[in-house]
Amino acid sequence: MAAGITLEKQKLGELRAYFEEYAQDDVANARSGESLSVDAALSADGATLELLDLLEKAGPYGAGHPEPLFVLPRHLVASVRPVGRDHLKIGLRSQTGKTLDAIAFRAVNTPLGDMISGHQKRELHVAGHLSANHWNGRMTAQLRVVDAAAVK
Repeated sequence: MAAGITLEKQKLGELRAYFEEYAQDDVANARSGESLSVDAALSADGATLELLDLLEKAGPYGAGHPEPLFVLPRHLVASVRPVGRDHLKIGLRSQTGKTLDAIAFRAVNTPLGDMISGHQKRELHVAGHLSANHWNGRMTAQLRVVDAAAVK
């Protein structure tokens, strides 16, 4: 949401000071917690093979040029099931209803895996790397999950 105000130029400093004081506790709380630096927000709707192709062209990725880390905010954990050795296969659904498969490697019985499993049918913020999944002769986009956070 947005709002507009009209302000006399000489009162801009007072307004800024008011906002800084008003938000001081919230900013301090946010800074004291754990955080993860992400490169961009994405939704299941935008996780396409075309985007994967563009990301591939931007590579190669490595220590000096890390792979982009995306956050999918407020996605419903539509399904969670163990696959392979200690991995979780996750179905994420955007607010528009588009779904994206995700995989959390070695996540079974970990804090990350427990959080994801415990949020089935609820929303989470999920961070990860976009990759191609080749299965049964078909290629789709999927998210390799790195972290998740509860929606507050």
